[in-house]
Amino acid sequence: MDNINLSGLFTVNNISIALDVLIIWFLVYRLIILVRGTKAVQLAKGIVFIFVLRIIAGFTQLHAVTYILDQVVSWSVVGILIIFQPEIRRGLEHLGRMPMFGGRGTSLHDQSVKMVKELDKAIQYMSKRRIGALITIQQETGLEDYVETGIKIDADITGELLINIFIPNTPLHDGAVIINKNRVSVAAAYLPLSDSTFIPKRLGTRHRAAVGISEVTDAITIVVSEETGGVTITRNGRFLLDLTQEEYLKYLNAALVPAEEERKWYQQLLDKIWKWGASR
Repeated sequence: MDNINLSGLFTVNNISIALDVLIIWFLVYRLIILVRGTKAVQLAKGIVFIFVLRIIAGFTQLHAVTYILDQVVSWSVVGILIIFQPEIRRGLEHLGRMPMFGGRGTSLHDQSVKMVKELDKAIQYMSKRRIGALITIQQETGLEDYVETGIKIDADITGELLINIFIPNTPLHDGAVIINKNRVSVAAAYLPLSDSTFIPKRLGTRHRAAVGISEVTDAITIVVSEETGGVTITRNGRFLLDLTQEEYLKYLNAALVPAEEERKWYQQLLDKIWKWGASR
């Protein structure tokens, strides 16, 4: 059998092409992660539809349609910058906060730990005083349809903010708080009610809404009962009733806080990239 010459596979040109493809793939992946669960997803679908329609019009010789779509495509760059301005700004803010660019360097691990701590502060206060609460934490599935029903907050998570939202007879207390990316996104949002017969009849509307959102998304929802002060957590159509502080903290830390090994690996990766860049 002839010897296979592999040296030609590792030419500078081939390495550059592979690196080029990997960078583009990474940027597209990060863009998808950034816009997932937002209105931008529907806008992106519309843009893709226009490009597909332009290709079809070109093949079928639809000259008038082709001319109009050419004009639309020619202005698409400006349009994309305007339409996706919030997502672009958010992406640049995330980039600027990375340690290698002199940002604050607060890791996802630290942010999640702080979020659980603030949730615990609010839950304990409301549970002892029997203040009803409904808090939904977005996971992989977008909650944009439900976010649109609420009142925009877009604030850092603090126990004091959550407590004030759910104080009885205030404008925002009736409905759910939705948390996304460690921030309070909206308050007074409406969630779908579950028709499950497995929910005890003694549980009220908040619990049915918590189970309902868990049946259609992978969100984690916390309920504080107005009648008993009991704490319930729902996810994936299941619910854990009357949890103690130790029990719900154990669950929230396991579900929301990245593992210590993952945090260390991420930090080591950033350090290596920074050292590599500094040595160039």
